Amino acid sequence: MSSPVVQTRTRILRETVRVLEQHGGRGVRMGDVATAAGISRQAVYLHFPSRTELLVAATRYLDEVLDVDGRLAPSRAAKTGVERLALYIECWGNYIPDIYGVAKALLLAQEKDEAAAAAWNDRMLAMKDGCRAAIAALDRDRTLAPEWKPKDATDALWTLLAVQNWENLTQTCGWSTQKYVKGMNALAKRAFVATRCQDENE
Repeated sequence: MSSPVVQTRTRILRETVRVLEQHGGRGVRMGDVATAAGISRQAVYLHFPSRTELLVAATRYLDEVLDVDGRLAPSRAAKTGVERLALYIECWGNYIPDIYGVAKALLLAQEKDEAAAAAWNDRMLAMKDGCRAAIAALDRDRTLAPEWKPKDATDALWTLLAVQNWENLTQTCGWSTQKYVKGMNALAKRAFVATRCQDENE
């Protein structure tokens, strides 16, 4: 059984996620979270001394609730770099819809809100680590397209999979999640996998 301290912390994080989604990018204050959680503003500060720490913790909490590690397990267990790349993109493409409310709020707020920017950057750097691992697996297998250096390929894959690009394709262009995953996989394979390996996996 969790302690009252852990329960309070969890309630704060849960309500922070909810308030972020509800506010849609408008500033989320410590007082807003306190009211939503039914505790004092001072109690929030006891757990999270700053808004930055609160928002970073809230986005990490959301990843825990949505079991991001479990979702990533298939790609991490992949036997080849080509398989890891495809499974990572599949995981990410199916994950974005679940985090889109919070992601959109942080995207809208980050330009004028340092705490929101810190939370956004923290999660996007974590996503970049997944891109780096997929590219490293290709490089290890010697299936990375020869025109790429691993660092540059990581940067490019990270940009290709940016939430803003997903938003444009699904929200503006009307792509389904399935179409997005299939399209990004096709683009990534053509861009990052050596031609000889593409032919072998057709």
